[in-house]
Amino acid sequence: MKIYGYKKCSTCRKVENYLQEKGFEYDYIDITENPPGAKELKGIIKKSGKELKSFYNTSGIQYRELNIKEKRESMSEAEQIKMLSGNGRLLKRPIVVDSKKSSVGRQGIEKVWE
Repeated sequence: MKIYGYKKCSTCRKVENYLQEKGFEYDYIDITENPPGAKELKGIIKKSGKELKSFYNTSGIQYRELNIKEKRESMSEAEQIKMLSGNGRLLKRPIVVDSKKSSVGRQGIEKVWE
């Protein structure tokens, strides 16, 4: 299992504590320094069953500064995945993934990893 998160993020810390309490073993990866690559991100999105737009950190500063909301509407899925995999601050966090499933955000994680 992998957790893509950010140690200064309170939601990421809560999810990490939750997974520890449940006894899960995982590798913690700083999403801002090492976001998932395009191929891995595409697989994570597919495993989650969610739409690509669910993986955007819409409350992030860079999302607003780079005007991503309007830009993404004219971008292909491949272009969006390439952009997200190149900038971990644009990705919603935390992302938890194993060989069979994945989830994004706190609520999703608690539903998937009970």
